[in-house]
Amino acid sequence: MKSIALNDLEKLTSSILKGLGYPEKQAEITAKVLVEADARGIPSHGVARLAFYRNNIKGGFAFPENEPETVFETPLSVVVDGHSGIGPYIAQKAMEKCIEKAEKSGAAFASVRNSNHFGIAGYWAEMAANRDMIGMAFTNTRKCGIATYGRERLLGTNPIAFAFPTSEKEPFLLDMATTTVAHGKIEVYDRRDREMPLGWAVDENGQGTTDAHRIEELFATHDSLGAQLFLGGEGELLGGHKGYGLGLMVELLSSALSLGRWSKQTFEGEGAGITHFFGVISLDLFGTGEKIRDHAASILEEIRQSEKTVDQERIYIHGEKEAECRKRALDHGISIDEATWSLLDELSCEFGIDL
Repeated sequence: MKSIALNDLEKLTSSILKGLGYPEKQAEITAKVLVEADARGIPSHGVARLAFYRNNIKGGFAFPENEPETVFETPLSVVVDGHSGIGPYIAQKAMEKCIEKAEKSGAAFASVRNSNHFGIAGYWAEMAANRDMIGMAFTNTRKCGIATYGRERLLGTNPIAFAFPTSEKEPFLLDMATTTVAHGKIEVYDRRDREMPLGWAVDENGQGTTDAHRIEELFATHDSLGAQLFLGGEGELLGGHKGYGLGLMVELLSSALSLGRWSKQTFEGEGAGITHFFGVISLDLFGTGEKIRDHAASILEEIRQSEKTVDQERIYIHGEKEAECRKRALDHGISIDEATWSLLDELSCEFGIDL
């Protein structure tokens, strides 16, 4: 592992993105979101994604200079066509529009079609929480997941992010894939040449596997066999149908509402065709915001103080581990694994950047 200061990594990442053809604004927001992922201890969505972003440009799936367009709008809603532009840039525009509308109307929602990977979903939900509003961010992805009792890879990992402001320093922030893990975590195990846990994915024969290399090989083909499992795993015994249902819910909010491509159709033809859904709700719709934030904080504190298992000293609230990891990163730098450092070195050399 190597360590690098957060600001230095952000500047380096922005320079590399500009080398890939990103205009300045697109490069800045994308670098910020990628580095935030690494700072929060989520390397699956960090600067290692630069290789994926480069391939998307070369493959005709992402066009950095394309601007998003509003194609439908009401006082409470907006539909955005991203025109295959840069995911974080499109997401920022859509979420800013939601926040602006919610400040006037109390709530607002946005559905987005023809976008690209937008980074960690929690970053966008947190934008609203930082303005003392509830924030939501959902997205589909390339096809990764398998329906309960199905055999074909159809749905994305389809993450859900939900942020709730409290009177504490950090908001409650749930950011999760509806599959057992985000696909980027399998990529991390593949990149680090490690076996992944059993229960994350099944191979082309529908058998559980720990071979991250094999799953990556299957995902690189046009075949739709071999897939990730949704929360709850195979079948219905442990609730696999519930994770599958959550993934399908995200698909409908993101793809159906925007009239965009669903996960099965992404990365076919020109543009990736990724879709998103965002929501913002003002606490003032339900009373006094300050009282609601205080009450929310008291609920979370009671959970923290509740009885713990004999081998655990702490109960975490969602978002706390990431916030504490970010603080350590600010104080001591971000740890980058050797494979990702080699990628940064390669891209720096390609674009004449002093690593």
